[in-house]
Amino acid sequence: DVCLSKAKQQKFLYIADQSNACQLSTIGRVRRVSANNFFWIQCIKSPRLRSLLFFEEFVPEEEMEKALPLTMQSYINNHDGESNNPLLLFVLLLGFSVILTKMRGLWKYMFNNFNFLRVLDYDRGGVAGCKLPNDIGKLIHLRFLGLSGLDFFSSKLPSSLGNLRCLQTLDLRIESICSDSIHVPNVLWRMQQLRHLYLPEECNRKTKLKLGTLRNLQTLVNFNTKNCYVKDLINMTNIRELEIRGPFNIEDFNTKELDKNPPIIQSKYLHSLSIINEEGRIDPRHLAHLLLSCENISKLSLDVKIRRLPEYHYLSSNLAYIKLRRCELEEDPMPTLAKLPNLRILKFHNNAFEGKEMFCSAEGFPKLESLSLVILNSLEEWKVSEGAMASLQRLEIQKCIRLKKLPDGLRFIATLQELKIKSMPKTFKDKVEEGGEEFCKVRHVPSIILQE
Repeated sequence: DVCLSKAKQQKFLYIADQSNACQLSTIGRVRRVSANNFFWIQCIKSPRLRSLLFFEEFVPEEEMEKALPLTMQSYINNHDGESNNPLLLFVLLLGFSVILTKMRGLWKYMFNNFNFLRVLDYDRGGVAGCKLPNDIGKLIHLRFLGLSGLDFFSSKLPSSLGNLRCLQTLDLRIESICSDSIHVPNVLWRMQQLRHLYLPEECNRKTKLKLGTLRNLQTLVNFNTKNCYVKDLINMTNIRELEIRGPFNIEDFNTKELDKNPPIIQSKYLHSLSIINEEGRIDPRHLAHLLLSCENISKLSLDVKIRRLPEYHYLSSNLAYIKLRRCELEEDPMPTLAKLPNLRILKFHNNAFEGKEMFCSAEGFPKLESLSLVILNSLEEWKVSEGAMASLQRLEIQKCIRLKKLPDGLRFIATLQELKIKSMPKTFKDKVEEGGEEFCKVRHVPSIILQE
């Protein structure tokens, strides 16, 4: 409260809510506005506004109702629930048209009156109108544009986005009410100041983006080879976080002499790599070659069918965090992962491993602190040798329905502080409880959590 009070005194920040929305028109010199209602836009009379933040749903339902004429509101309320009433359907469609028209006017007001905006961020999403207007290209001073979660009827973004040459952060994770994919125009290459780019989760097939000019890019989310070019990654020498969503295929890949293929990434700063493909798989050779280019990464997340884990020499020795999900590995990955000298967190989720046995050998996983085994439906036996996972502090076992017992080697892990057993068969949990036949293996653990 003290900070907010000081900010208001110095006209650094003005927070608009229902109690003071009517005062917005009097704050002409304010530079930053944080609001929870898009409909208040036209109350703001500050042509030199620098920052505009929305932290609630784009247009709350109650505000949509207020935007309708009173007669229309009354008819809808009086006939609510009459699904077979054709007149009600007509009135609802007409009302929605009124709201969309009002939204279009608000967008236009903002783009024509706040030409000095540096920051425009919508935090909670919601229905935002028919489409993002072309007039957004007038906000040429924008440094930050966040549209994440907004729903438009049109699936096309305007080409005028290319005018926003000063952008450093661009979040295009919008959705279309009428389509499963978003068409992004090939204009992002003009934004050479971009540091952080978040593409839509699903881009239209017609979308093919050139990103090779974005040499300052540090974060790239939802990259894939269907809509982007692999060759552009090598120019991103400052990239720090890369998330690949969807297909990843390397064109003209030499499958016979892997070392003859050019590197994919040359950024020495890349520390986080995520690959997500819910429907397909990635060629293990392409994955191995990609990992070979990521020699400094410390965080790796694979949510894709790969069947086989790349060999140890393809993995960065700096890896501290690995999450495997839906990988459907057929061979035990533990012997490979156990060699990683700096691995601290390891997660196997949703059938990351489809084999029946796992084995952790002595002196493996020297720095591992947290291990999660979640929904490994085929796992029946897990063996841990004395001396393995000598630094383990937290162990979670969840929904591994065929796992018969805890490994005997847990009794030797003196560092273990928490054991969490969740959604396991009753016979398994009964063995782990105090007095059960498996309790002797974990009696030294301070916190044992058993959950349904």
